[in-house]
Amino acid sequence: MTHHPGLLRTAPLRGETTSSLICRIASRYGMEAKALRSSWHWRNYPPRHDGGGARADAEVLLNAAGRQLLAGLCGVTEDVLARALPSWEQEDAKLPDRQDGVSAAAWRIAGAVAGPVTFGCRLCAARRTGTVVRVVRYAPLWERVCVRHGRWLLDADADQPLEHLDVRGVPEVAAAQRRWAGVARRAGRAGAEPERVFALAHAVVARWWEQALHWESEVIWPRRLHHVAGGIAGGDLQRWRIVGRNAVIFPEVVALADALLCPAMAELAWRASGGMRPRVRGEDDPFCHRLGERVGRDWLGPLVAADYGGALSGWRGTIVRIRRGSGPPGWGDDPWHLKREQQPATMAGQLRVMAAEAQAGGSGTRWRATVSAEHRFHITRLLDEAREELAQLRGAQSGTTAEVARELLEHLSQGAELIDRAVLRTAAAAVAAGVALEEVAQWSRLPTEELSQILAAGRSED
Repeated sequence: MTHHPGLLRTAPLRGETTSSLICRIASRYGMEAKALRSSWHWRNYPPRHDGGGARADAEVLLNAAGRQLLAGLCGVTEDVLARALPSWEQEDAKLPDRQDGVSAAAWRIAGAVAGPVTFGCRLCAARRTGTVVRVVRYAPLWERVCVRHGRWLLDADADQPLEHLDVRGVPEVAAAQRRWAGVARRAGRAGAEPERVFALAHAVVARWWEQALHWESEVIWPRRLHHVAGGIAGGDLQRWRIVGRNAVIFPEVVALADALLCPAMAELAWRASGGMRPRVRGEDDPFCHRLGERVGRDWLGPLVAADYGGALSGWRGTIVRIRRGSGPPGWGDDPWHLKREQQPATMAGQLRVMAAEAQAGGSGTRWRATVSAEHRFHITRLLDEAREELAQLRGAQSGTTAEVARELLEHLSQGAELIDRAVLRTAAAAVAAGVALEEVAQWSRLPTEELSQILAAGRSED
């Protein structure tokens, strides 16, 4: 099928992925997306999930000629596309430049290009475009509610069929999104980056979410989960707790971020610590008690006080260290710093773990399904290098005893170092994919605290 550039105008949607726009253009011309994509010369294949399914969060990078071609197909100018598409000016050094005149493209995973990716609201897209088609766009967690249609828009990077959750029965979720705008402004006035404030609050509340299964007094989150699951969460609770987590805990994340930005809460944390005369935290800790009230859980204080791990303890410890003017060498003074091992597992990572558990019967080999192909490549390469080092031992049997011993020890030492690096890379990948730190520590035969420190040090070097 031939077509003329600009014959049908297709305007981009704000934050849309380039790949999503190409699919919508194809739909507008009555073509298969694959047929339209043949207009570009591709340097690689589209990314797929481990199971072989196409990734909804696939993204496209174009060279100058490729961008010019897309603008012609859309019937809009390139500056319009540059304002709407976050990936528009992302470059790929392996694509031919403008002088070649070849319209070239490369596939990428959107999350590695311009941030978190979500599905768009099909009803809103239909209002704008006149057709009900899938849209994929970049959006942080605090912009996931379609207020008009009462939908929580889900991550597009997971291998699962849902695009949204119905949050019309939980109006506090949409209210939290409206409230976040004010919290973000407060963060800016306080000299903190709103994104980092949100990330820390989200990590804290996600940790509570995991602990909440043992909280007899918690009735709000089960009710919300029941609503967003359409009343069927009980049939597959583990899956719905993964898919529904971010929507269900969103109001508390915003409330906690607001609380931690409050100077009065920092002062309370300081006084509760004993000030210049440190004291052990007790169940009656006033900071934890007040924090429970701020998130609508009067009974939560003693439970928070008993939890010495996680990002909240890190925030509190930094506040206290800053005021005392002391701390171990190398400790930062940024209360919003979130360590890698404290970051909550993503929905995609948790679903991979759940699928791996089902496939492996819960055995320790499940990490293979949670680790990305890129991580597996690096791990395999390290193991291959270690194998080569150890193979060299067969040729180290000539010369004086001292020379042979020295060469043997050098190869053994190098092989051991490579194996250690493979173990740590595997551990870091598994933790990032959602496997519990304690379980990874058991697999790697390292104390949990030591593994935590190693992973944190590795993150600072990245």
